[in-house]
Amino acid sequence: MVESIRLHIWTMRIAYILAALFLIFLRLLPLNTATPLWTGPDLLLALTLAFAVRRPEYLPSLHIAVIFLLEDLLLQRPPGLFALMVLIGSETLKSRSRALHEQNFLMEWLSVSASLFGILFVYRFVLAVLLVPQAPLGLTVMQFMFTLLAYPFVVGAAHIVVRLRKATPAEMDGMGRSQ
Repeated sequence: MVESIRLHIWTMRIAYILAALFLIFLRLLPLNTATPLWTGPDLLLALTLAFAVRRPEYLPSLHIAVIFLLEDLLLQRPPGLFALMVLIGSETLKSRSRALHEQNFLMEWLSVSASLFGILFVYRFVLAVLLVPQAPLGLTVMQFMFTLLAYPFVVGAAHIVVRLRKATPAEMDGMGRSQ
């Protein structure tokens, strides 16, 4: 029984890593060479936050750090800064996941939106303090809004594809952690 639970956890961890690598690959495709007038959602960030809220045991901190550091390097962002912001935001959501298990989806969405806003605001603030060139504020706000709007669809797709759902009370131990 314990071995099947461990196998399932590792299967879900590998599913997250494969999905993350696929989403990074999609961002690297040269679909448009002109200067962007709009930006789409950050699906990898939305997927990471969905995993962090719904099943934190499937998403170790090391996986988040390595995936987003890889994305920083491949997208030529300051190495480690966005990875650190995402790590802090997702760990905050992980620590609140027990309380969010008892709430409805709207409260989960609001918590994710607050974390997403914190990640993007602090990231832009640190870049501004360090005088690093960055995208216009309008594009950042647009990406925040689109990521926030895409979150329910990412959760739905993750539920359909890899059966990512909140832990039921039967799956929780006495401390409120998933077994």
